[in-house]
Amino acid sequence: MSQSDPRPLAGIRVIEFGQLIAGPFAGCLLAYFGAEVIKVEPPGKGDPIRGWRALDDGTSFWWRSIGRNKKSITLDLKSERGRELALDLMRDADVVIENFRPSVMESWGLGPDDVKALNPALVYTRISGYGQTGPYAAKPGFASVCEGVSGFRYVNGHPGDAPVRPNLSIGDSIAGLHAAFGVVLALLGRKRSNAEVGQVVDVALYESMFNLMEGVIPEYSGAGIVREPSGSTVTGIVPTNTYRCFDGKYVVIGGNGDSIFQRLMTAAGRPDMAADPRMVDNAGRVKCEEEIDRALASWCAGKDSAAVLAELEAARVPSGPIYSVADMFTDEHFKARGMFERVEVNGKALDIPAIVPRLTDTPGRTDWPGAEVGSHTAAVLQDLLGLTPAAIAQLRQDGVV
Repeated sequence: MSQSDPRPLAGIRVIEFGQLIAGPFAGCLLAYFGAEVIKVEPPGKGDPIRGWRALDDGTSFWWRSIGRNKKSITLDLKSERGRELALDLMRDADVVIENFRPSVMESWGLGPDDVKALNPALVYTRISGYGQTGPYAAKPGFASVCEGVSGFRYVNGHPGDAPVRPNLSIGDSIAGLHAAFGVVLALLGRKRSNAEVGQVVDVALYESMFNLMEGVIPEYSGAGIVREPSGSTVTGIVPTNTYRCFDGKYVVIGGNGDSIFQRLMTAAGRPDMAADPRMVDNAGRVKCEEEIDRALASWCAGKDSAAVLAELEAARVPSGPIYSVADMFTDEHFKARGMFERVEVNGKALDIPAIVPRLTDTPGRTDWPGAEVGSHTAAVLQDLLGLTPAAIAQLRQDGVV
């Protein structure tokens, strides 16, 4: 890594032991903003995410995004020599990320207490379903299950129907965000202490989703209210909903500000509702929610989505379309904001998403797409651990790398 790299995490070395989504997404975020991320994968096929969903030449398109900027090495952590090499890598690292089941790293002699004497400044980041402690710690912690336990799934869907999930592994991604945030906080704390002492960052998937629950907890504690699923609306805020237009497309309308509501209903041809004293504030509109939604649904159903959005924009009412990924690729704002980064994989162009936040002076960037399994093994073992080419060749022969 260049010493002149202006990105905020330049010079920080991360050893990533995670697989699939949560740990690797945290590593992806750190690598984008300049950290040197060395991803440790099992020999052979590597991280299972390389084979998930749509493939190109045997490797998933997804891997090229989540594996960006990472150096891929292979180590058999079930072998004694593989664990010794992993420990050597951790000795001089700033950060470790792992998302195995609690106690797995300890069983390999690679847990926080095993490393602390060798590297007291290490920020040891652990991601699991339920955290490292408590009665659920040993349970398998898939995002789908943890989203349910967190309370997130309960409020999603339509009343009377089964709770629904977004068509994404959102629990993993949110946990990865929390882990990356925790890493940066721990690094900042280490720097401010002037003691070069690290700590453990303990991230649970269910707690990461629990963190998104807004007013659900205090409303239950203070008023005994259990927030129920509410379809495409948000409980207690009116109007904010999704409406089907004449052309079959959907639009989202957020007209819940008092003055915005007046402009919305006037644009929708209902000046009587704009002036209705029952609807002058949000509390009143909540009582009239069905009436308001019927009026807006009827108005949208009679017009194409483009016409609806044009009239609402003229009235300064927050509104927008429901985009598919194909819509994003044709949108000029996405392009102007640089939300797609083009990389080359095996001689072919591929667009992957840019990562935010956007920093004006020290922005992140994609240096290379997700690399092939073990493509940096020899360089890392030679440059960082001082192994000779002959020693590395023997490790390959023994199946350690």
